[in-house]
Amino acid sequence: MPVDHYENFPVASVLLPRRLVPAVEAIYAFARSADDLADEGDATPEQRLAALSAYEASLARIERKEDGLDPMFTRLAATIAKYELPLRPFYDLLSAFKQDVEVTRYANYEALLDYCARSANPVGLLMLHLYGEADERNVRDSDAICSALQIINFLQDVAIDEQKERIYLPMEDLTRFAILPAHMDRPDNDAKWRAMMKFQVERARELMLSGAPLAVRLKGRIGLELRMVVQGGLRILEAIEENEYDVFRRRPKLEKRDWIKVLWRALRMRSAYL
Repeated sequence: MPVDHYENFPVASVLLPRRLVPAVEAIYAFARSADDLADEGDATPEQRLAALSAYEASLARIERKEDGLDPMFTRLAATIAKYELPLRPFYDLLSAFKQDVEVTRYANYEALLDYCARSANPVGLLMLHLYGEADERNVRDSDAICSALQIINFLQDVAIDEQKERIYLPMEDLTRFAILPAHMDRPDNDAKWRAMMKFQVERARELMLSGAPLAVRLKGRIGLELRMVVQGGLRILEAIEENEYDVFRRRPKLEKRDWIKVLWRALRMRSAYL
């Protein structure tokens, strides 16, 4: 299970009410295709930024209630109108995708959280709006869960991101543990790497648990869906620990037996999270 905020969209989940499927599919299509513009293929940075700017222009046309949009944006406009969704989360996603084109390093944890606030948190916010649950407390906890999921994905994908010449580990943390960015996977760094990753895992777990009360407060399908997401993220962190923090030679992921454990833990989440 890659804990990625787009792969975690509950488009095909049996827990998603059928009435929300078209709306979630419309939002997913926007987010996934925009992310691909920033990441996939062999386009130049200038071409990627121009394509993302074109997406921003289409959002502006939706805001002005103009006709003549392409099919994907027509579906998105209908979803935004039907559920009275705010447009800011869509613009924030595009801002993060543009940042992916231009930024490959993050100086500190605060800078990484700022990126997560635009790359991940909008997804949770939009889902809360679809369910009519977007009050201040729920949004706060959703932001914590979504940022934690994004960071867990970064911890999973250190090796993959390195191949793209990106590092989502804060530079100040690498410096603190005396790890050079160009030599992260060197055998002589093993002890320092494990110490640094232990710090990252513990911080991500704390962030996830700070938002976990939302998964207990929300009732019905959305609550169970979210409890599965929370427990899935926590299980990935356990897998990183079980691999002794070696994410270069063995990418941590959830196997079938892990999903059974995730479901069991989700069903047993209690008021301790409240």
